[in-house]
Amino acid sequence: MNTAQRSTTNTAAVPDSATAVFQARGITKVYRMGEVEVHALRGVDLDLYRGEFVVFLGPSGSGKSTLLNILGGLDVPTSGTVRYFDRDLTACDDAALTQFRREHVGFVFQFYNLIPSLTARENVALVTEIATNPMSPEDALSLVGLDARMDHFPSQMSGGEQQRVAIARAIAKRPNVLLCDEPTGALDVKTGVVVLEAIERANRELGTTTAVITHNAVIAEMADRVISLSDGRIAGEHRNDRKIAAHELRW
Repeated sequence: MNTAQRSTTNTAAVPDSATAVFQARGITKVYRMGEVEVHALRGVDLDLYRGEFVVFLGPSGSGKSTLLNILGGLDVPTSGTVRYFDRDLTACDDAALTQFRREHVGFVFQFYNLIPSLTARENVALVTEIATNPMSPEDALSLVGLDARMDHFPSQMSGGEQQRVAIARAIAKRPNVLLCDEPTGALDVKTGVVVLEAIERANRELGTTTAVITHNAVIAEMADRVISLSDGRIAGEHRNDRKIAAHELRW
């Protein structure tokens, strides 16, 4: 089935520049391994806007994860600036970055990082207990379609269900930003689509600025905007005139 034949969601809105959540300018990242320098990012300029769904697309080693980690305050650039609204993240110390991550950012990784001895509800509650304005663990799990699995342990759940628990944990604190690093990388196609539907719903219903990094070009069809990376640089960018719903993706 080609793109023109698929059902579509609403036309992607062009964001107002006044709603920029992140403004990155001249971002470089150099890792030093003995005498060797590895240039992960080479002068990246980027804006992300309130409520949009962005896919970062590129092969392994293109700089996607490094860029996401810098935006989320898990890493700092070698040079350049990153602003979150009017806050200069590159001027923050470790304590300030920790507070930024705790209050504003939800993370979803390829591997679920759930605590095996806790139920789904208890895994999510770890976040809600320290957040300032959280939704309940029950509401977060319901949002990702796990109403009937709240009291199950990770070992009793499929990979896709565990990843949806991880998404519920990430969105339970009502973050302004949801950053997802290869969230379907360890899943089969059918399960991956279910996980993408959960991310899509969180973006739509919570208005969370959402960035997903992937090497799978098909996933880019569900984004408002697609940013391609290659060799640490932004190699291209385009806006989808119409987004494809996650359940209509084919790969």
